[in-house]
Amino acid sequence: MQIANEDQAEYWSNSPSGAKWLTHEDQLDHMMAPVIDLILKHADLNKGMRVLDIGCGTGVSSLAAARQVGADGHILGADISQPFLDRAAQRAKESGLGNVDFQRADAQVTKFPETGRDAAISRFGVMFFDDSIAAFKNIARALAPNGQMTFAAWGPLADNPWFRIPHIAATNRLGHPPKVDRYAPGPLAFHDLDHVTGMMTEAGLKDVRAHAIPIGLNFLDTIEKTATLCTRVGPAARVISHFDGSKEDVSVIQQAVSEEFRPMLTDETGLPAVINLYQARRAS
Repeated sequence: MQIANEDQAEYWSNSPSGAKWLTHEDQLDHMMAPVIDLILKHADLNKGMRVLDIGCGTGVSSLAAARQVGADGHILGADISQPFLDRAAQRAKESGLGNVDFQRADAQVTKFPETGRDAAISRFGVMFFDDSIAAFKNIARALAPNGQMTFAAWGPLADNPWFRIPHIAATNRLGHPPKVDRYAPGPLAFHDLDHVTGMMTEAGLKDVRAHAIPIGLNFLDTIEKTATLCTRVGPAARVISHFDGSKEDVSVIQQAVSEEFRPMLTDETGLPAVINLYQARRAS
């Protein structure tokens, strides 16, 4: 397999941090379920369509899309992590869905069959490319003419308590790691609508559009479980890892996150979030 993003391949396939997404799969899928609902609402997937799912992870988005396109359709889930794909294939088998397959791929450079797909989707799988313009061009080649991409990415840090509150709690306790480029590959790399639509336009896509959409993420059973998850994955986990935080540090951070999240639990809409939804079509 050709790989352009070697650091990402190593992180998601072989690092302890990447492995946590397998360990906490059920919790993360529950919390982020509204994001998949948002994608499917806007992607216009119909029965019989052939869809490419970029950065499919452990398969929850691929399985949801497979149910939507029906037995006559087909989903190809692509991810750079073989452990994720192994789990995705297991889930597909357990679900009895025969219209979904998985492929290890770096979607920036992997040569998918040209014009083989009616649509492409992604839940948080497109923010990690070293060269996003090249990635958009490559994904577009896999689409039929006029085929549509529908990608969900995180909006700004300030609008997403899931990132902001744990980050503040962790840095208040442990300090700030070295700053990185705000557009560098990572969870928040696509926070700026104009920046991303500019890249999509430069990649030759047409009908480029983007919307910042407020939604509510699902809390876990308790505030404490939600706060604990925030110290296992996400910005707090990265700060804790960087400073080699102790069990006491983790406990203090979890308590601070719980206190900030607690008032939000009374809101039936869930944990507030802003998701940037990007859409475009292959030009020809």
